[in-house]
Amino acid sequence: MIASSNTDRPGRTTRDDFKHEGTIAGLYDLGETIGKGHYAVVKLARHVFTGEKVAVKVIDKSRLDEISKSHLFQEVRCMKLVQHANVVKLYQVIDTQSKLYLILELGDGGDMYDYIMKHEKGLSEELARHYFLQIVNAIDFCHKLHVVHRDLKPENVVFFKKTDTVKLTDFGFSNKFVPGNKLDTSCGSLAYSAPEILLGDSYDAPAVDIWSMGVILYMLVCGQAPFQEANDSETLTMIMDCKYNIPGNISESCKDLIKKMLVREPCDRAKLEDIMAHPWLNASGAVIPQEVEVPLVCQKELSIEDHNCIVEKMINGNFATVHDISEYVSICVNMNLIFLFIYLEIHSLNIVTIIIV
Repeated sequence: MIASSNTDRPGRTTRDDFKHEGTIAGLYDLGETIGKGHYAVVKLARHVFTGEKVAVKVIDKSRLDEISKSHLFQEVRCMKLVQHANVVKLYQVIDTQSKLYLILELGDGGDMYDYIMKHEKGLSEELARHYFLQIVNAIDFCHKLHVVHRDLKPENVVFFKKTDTVKLTDFGFSNKFVPGNKLDTSCGSLAYSAPEILLGDSYDAPAVDIWSMGVILYMLVCGQAPFQEANDSETLTMIMDCKYNIPGNISESCKDLIKKMLVREPCDRAKLEDIMAHPWLNASGAVIPQEVEVPLVCQKELSIEDHNCIVEKMINGNFATVHDISEYVSICVNMNLIFLFIYLEIHSLNIVTIIIV
């Protein structure tokens, strides 16, 4: 499931060009469905006040079992923690009686899997390096915060055309880890999962992401997955035996990097520092992407009239009382921004959602 749309670039829209299918808490007009999962759908949406397009992950709470609730909590926790130019931003969490809404940054260029499928023989190594470097930077940042993704695959990498960047999304299987301690949960997708996860063994968290990164790099330069047989049983055998072939047109340096990541034993697998220092990734012309901020709402200062109008709409929509709004505004007055804090109850923990108005 991805926070991406193949429609025109995110931006301000009017009611005339937006298919309206309901409103979330008076803040977002919901549009068409752009992705589906087991217990959630992803919809295009538009901020009521600014017209900014976002992706909204709509979760049906009635379909969540305890395991799903745990994954959802970890997804929110990890995405709030990992604020990076190459990670899709989680802007807000809105809780209602029957639904939970995750408000996400919207990609405008589709996902990496579809992109790869359009390049039967793979991308040029220069272009593959450009995108893979961004994935490496994102995972390096995650791991420094002791967050492991555990479901890295091209479908979970989203393109942002205007900034020529790719960003990781879908942290549904992510989790915090303690360096030196192992995790136990088996999760992810077969074709991208490390052997130790498929065995059901306890595993070193960073190493499983490294394996998946090796699969992604292989796909970028080869145009197909390294382990993709006629059925799951054969695919599993190939992964466990670590058997794959790299086409002869791939450079020796790129082959070397792939082989260092797709290693059967986790302890022998390349570490992130090895990958970042590898000659192929640091070839002449490689550029480390700069931090790019994509704000959800306009940061232009509002007039008193506009501010009063917005506050009135909040009151009429039963978001808060005049007293509560005034109290929250006074707390943040020194920041030269006006915040409305909506306290949400998720798994008995208060999560604060911030709306900049």
